[in-house]
Formats: sequence, C-alpha cells, structure tokens
Amino acid sequence: MMTRFAPSPTGLLHLGNVRTALLNWLYARRYGGQFLLRFEDTDADRSQKVFIEAIRSDLRWLGLDWDGEVKFQSAHAGQHRDALRKLADQGLAYRCFCSEHQLNLDRRLAASRGLPPRYSGRCRELNVQESASRGEREPHVWRLAVHAIEGVVEVPDSLRGSVTFNCADLDDPVVARSDGSFTFLLPNAVDDAIDGITHVLRGDDHLTNSSYQVWLLLHLGYQPPVYLHHGLLLGSDGSKLSKRSGSHSVAELREDGLLPQALLQAMARLGHPNMPEDASLETLVANFTAEHLSTSAVRWQDDELWRWHTRLLHALPVDDWLVRLQHVVPAADAGFAALVQGNLQRIGDALHYARLLDVQVVPDDDAMDVARQVGDAFYAAAIGAWEQHAADGWKAWADAVKQATGAKGRELFMPLRVALSGATHGPEMSGVVAYLGSGGVRARLEDIREKIRI
Repeated sequence: MMTRFAPSPTGLLHLGNVRTALLNWLYARRYGGQFLLRFEDTDADRSQKVFIEAIRSDLRWLGLDWDGEVKFQSAHAGQHRDALRKLADQGLAYRCFCSEHQLNLDRRLAASRGLPPRYSGRCRELNVQESASRGEREPHVWRLAVHAIEGVVEVPDSLRGSVTFNCADLDDPVVARSDGSFTFLLPNAVDDAIDGITHVLRGDDHLTNSSYQVWLLLHLGYQPPVYLHHGLLLGSDGSKLSKRSGSHSVAELREDGLLPQALLQAMARLGHPNMPEDASLETLVANFTAEHLSTSAVRWQDDELWRWHTRLLHALPVDDWLVRLQHVVPAADAGFAALVQGNLQRIGDALHYARLLDVQVVPDDDAMDVARQVGDAFYAAAIGAWEQHAADGWKAWADAVKQATGAKGRELFMPLRVALSGATHGPEMSGVVAYLGSGGVRARLEDIREKIRI
C-alpha cells in the first residue's frame, strides 16, 4: 500500500496542503504502507526551488517523514508525452483549434439553451490527416474524448462506495496546453501509476477530476488507485479557506512560535470523530481510521489550534521548554522557565514577565496604573515589612503588609504583583518571591517607588 503527497512548488505550504499531507501520511503509517513525497514541478513559470526546500523543511518540522527519495514530476515528462500519444493513436485524445472567443460563444449558446457549458466537440470531428496538418501551423490544445452518449466511469472510493459518472455528463477536458505543457489531469494520474500509488486521499472537489483520471488510466492499461474523497476544509466562516477566513502558511505559524504537534493534533481531529485526547503522534496513528473520515465539509478554527498549543506548551519538559523560550527571551534561565510556563498561551507571552529577569524593565501600562494608585507610602510599608519577613516567605510578608497598610484582597496582592513581575496577572506569588530572593524583591520594590515618582 502506498500513498503520496504531491504539492506544486509554486508557493508555501498552507493549511489545506497540511491536511492532505497529514491524512495520506496517517493512512500509510496506520496500515503499514509507504508515504511518498512528489513535487509536481512541470509548471516551469511558477515552480521555484525555494518553495521545494520550504515545503520539505515544513514537513520535517511537522514530523511527516516520507519514504525513499523525493520524486519530481518533471522526471516523467517522456512518459507523459508517450501517454498522450497512446491515447491519440486510439482516437481517445484529439487536437482542439478553437479560440477562446469561439469557446465563449459556445458556452453562451449552451447557457441560452439551458445546457451545461461543455465543449461542443467541434474539433473532435476532424479527420486525423486534417488535424495533423493544421497542428503543424496552428496553435492548439489536446483534449480527451470522454464525452459520449453512452457509457459510465466508476470511481472506486473507500468513503463513498463506487461513484458513478455518466459519460454523457462529462466534458472533453484539456490535458495539454497550446504551449505543450500539461494540465494537472494526465501527469498526476500517470505519475500515480508509475510510482505505484494505491490510495489517494484528497478533497471531494477532485471527484470529477478523478472520473477523468480513472478513464484515462484504464485506457492506458493502468489500475487506478483507490480514492478517499473527504469533505473540504473551509474557513471558520464556512467560506473557502483563505487568509481572511483563517488560512495560514506553515512558515507563518512557525514564526509565531507554534508547536508543530499542535497543528497536527488540531488538523487530525477535523472530520475524524472519536480521536482520543492523548497528544502523542503515535496515538493519532493508532486511532486513525480512514473510513471514518467525514464526507461533509469541516471548518478550521484558530482557537482550537492554539488551545492545543497551550496544552502542549504546559506539558513540555523544562529543558525542552527552556531551549524554545530562550529563542524569545535569551536571558531566561531554568527557574524562570519553570515559573512562567503554566501561565503562557504562546511562548512570546513570557515577555510580559521580563521584569522578573531585569529590574529595569518598566511594567506595562495597566501595571503602572495600579502602582501609581497605591502610591509611594504603600511600597515604603512593603519594604519595611520585607526587611522583617524576608526569610519567612510570601504569606508572612503579605500578612505584614496588610497590617501595615490596611489593604486586603486585590488591593493588597495586585500592587505587590506588579512591582515584582511587571504584570497584573501571572505565576503564584509564592513562586515569584522564591525565584527573586531577598535582594531581587527589595530591588523591585525600590525601583517601583522611583518609577511612580517620575
């Protein structure tokens, strides 16, 4: 059994690509098969090496390893031409000389008659000699001769059963452009046959494409793969996934500090019910059942992605977490990492607590407002209480400040928090006091007095 991920290297890896790659990877790993990576790089104008390297890097970052060497569609160019020639020799592919203007006229005429905007078949009636002669001097495309009064195409689909298409409802699709380059249909199908792909998981927007590909593969003497056409991935508003509706490139998410497992966990659960909450990749593989994939569209939710990120972030071993944290806060040490880890949703949130590392860091605006409201007298009393209770810890110090100032509850704890950590929320104060130590606490109390005097 063999699946594949076959992106076009014309841009960065986005969420829709990630889902396709993940589902094919899970299928292969779950059922003991192989997962291939193949770049469909025949669009010479748009394919770029930088995107090939970026996609490979993103897949490695996600942990979606592939088997064997990376494959390139361009390496099969000769087989693509041979396939088209074989279909043409059988009368199953033909040159079309119709201009775009003529095609538009035909579409409007069909629409006026209440007919679907299929190709009229005008050039299909040309004899071989006339077609070949005109082909030497006139621009043309190549079409498959699929449309017929009778006949059906059966698409094998593990999710939907056998999907039947009447040839009368199908078009004669273009498979080669006037510049000689191929469209998606033929190379993608022929490559799957050459590479030994047995199963293809992709969105149901490809169902009609699959009917054409099954048709041409059978006429070329190949066994079509089994398809699994799952429901589409939509944006949070139910529209096509786009930047506005929540789509991201993997590069952007990496830059935002996302943990790769969070993306896999959120993505694997879309349209796949009853996946356990255990956050290991092994659990995803062990519990993936392809036939349970939803054939209905699913919606992407950024909130769910970052919920998984937060959960995984809190569970990271301190050593691993510290390495990641130091990319954002270079001065962070193991004590700081352990102290703030459970209070963060994203790694960058640790910057809110930079005052714990550097007394000169100015508290944020909300924190400064709190400090100014209680005033210098409160902090003078806090310093006096600290001198007497530094060795006794947070609770004894807080009780002493309460007695000296009459403050209690939020009016007591919040001014002390902002003075020490620089933020209005955060780790338990007992941990903050223990981390800063006697000199660190006193330095921050004295510093906040100076700052509120300015």
